[in-house]
Amino acid sequence: MTHPIFAATSASLSELKKNPMGTIAAGEGFPVVILDRNEPAFYCVPTKAYEAMLDRLEDLELNIIANARVGQPVHKVTLEKI
Repeated sequence: MTHPIFAATSASLSELKKNPMGTIAAGEGFPVVILDRNEPAFYCVPTKAYEAMLDRLEDLELNIIANARVGQPVHKVTLEKI
């Protein structure tokens, strides 16, 4: 069975076990797909790439909220010191 692979770099589970940081470094900042018996098992995603994905997802969620509110009445609010 074929599986799509969403990474330019791949490594086997045994390679990951032998040298985890070297395997991640091989991706040069991008995700590395880890293969188990030549099938994708999971992706190793560097911290910066993972944080960027989470930021992007949050932006998309906020855009969905903003788009849903287009055309709703605007309510002016003032904040006063108590």
